[in-house]
Amino acid sequence: MYPTHPRSPAGTKPASIALVGAGEFGATFAAQVRRIPDLRLRLVCDRDAARSEAALLRAGYPAAEIAFCSGRATILAAMERGQVAVVDDLALIADLPLDAVVEATGQPEAAARVAEQALGSGYHLALVTKEAEVTIGPLLAHRAKAAGLVHTPVDGDQPALLIGLIARAGMLGLPVIAAGKASESDYVFDPVAETVTCWGRTVEAPGYDRLFDADPQAVLAERFVAGLETGTVPDLCEMAVVANHCGLGADRPELHAPVVRTVELPSVFRPAEDGGILGRTGVVDVFACLRRPDELSFAGGVFVVVETPDRATGLLLASKGIPASKDGRYLLLHNPIHLLGVEAPVSVLSAVRQGQSSGGADVKPRVDLAARANRDLAPGEVMEMAARHAVPAFDPLILPGSSLRPDAPVPYYLAAGRRVLRPVAKGAVLTVADVDLDADSALVRLRREQDAAFGTA
Repeated sequence: MYPTHPRSPAGTKPASIALVGAGEFGATFAAQVRRIPDLRLRLVCDRDAARSEAALLRAGYPAAEIAFCSGRATILAAMERGQVAVVDDLALIADLPLDAVVEATGQPEAAARVAEQALGSGYHLALVTKEAEVTIGPLLAHRAKAAGLVHTPVDGDQPALLIGLIARAGMLGLPVIAAGKASESDYVFDPVAETVTCWGRTVEAPGYDRLFDADPQAVLAERFVAGLETGTVPDLCEMAVVANHCGLGADRPELHAPVVRTVELPSVFRPAEDGGILGRTGVVDVFACLRRPDELSFAGGVFVVVETPDRATGLLLASKGIPASKDGRYLLLHNPIHLLGVEAPVSVLSAVRQGQSSGGADVKPRVDLAARANRDLAPGEVMEMAARHAVPAFDPLILPGSSLRPDAPVPYYLAAGRRVLRPVAKGAVLTVADVDLDADSALVRLRREQDAAFGTA
């Protein structure tokens, strides 16, 4: 999962890296990679060349080390001079002396094109855009392996970090009961003001202190505050990615997404017969971290609930401060932070020096992120995405993976932004036949190739 020798032998040339996408994640990667002797950023590609320049300058690259390039010859000349080439055309990254591409566009269609270009040029691929990974990740892993390359999700984002926790539990022989993440915004309860704040919105919550300290199983339903989300589209997307990499499933299509304090996780995410909420084990899920303003945030962190070897061991570990269920049977392993591009160089090093992915060893299209209509949909409506990837007319679901058959659930990111072709009743799962798929989309084309490669066509 991680390179055993982060530093290469003396005399080894640094690996040459291209970054595609100079947004938030890409900018943090550009800043951190300067501190990694075994990696050298050679090229940045973004449709907005000025944004690339600004990201590099903020990261500490002198202006003299940045070269705007318009063709292969100028790119090669800049590389020869030790400069970072800046380009605004994806086609220009083909067939260069590069070892790996870090894709950080944040746009699934663009990410699909970047991935195809990178693997086709013989580069290792670090895919940041989880929306592409959930749709075509298994195919990219399959293509990379066939070409002797590595396709990897990246540390710094939750899927790879959670896959690492799951792998650690597996190495220790600890059965994974549930694996998941905290939503990106905590439920922050202020006992003085009697309010709950989430996603920047504060709601009055008189009497909520009774729910804060109570047995979670007795008050879980009451902890939800109307209008405050506990599981967003990106949360379910990331959990679907982990399921495809690790062979886990979903206990329910919309996930449970409870409001839970960190110390309560091993008591809540355990089988129902033991007092928890799960109908089965080996599942992914999310939660909203309930805390006071003076408590440590878990927003965006990842966790695994495991079964202990025996209850005596569990109780012993609980006495050392490890969160556990009261009977000692279930234990919490967690990582409350994700450092975006600051951690991503670990995954890139793992790929180029060790030939290893930060993802799973057997990536398959086990599940899809799908959509259920939360109101009646009429032909001609366009399903535009809003903040946090929400399509207001959709509720996200994790369903068993299937091909793009007309009657099969349409993958969420193939439906987003597209036109509805026929009436869809409230409560119905959108199918491929319900949506006008983009005939020119690389994402759609690669998804159909994935269906064929894995025998689901």
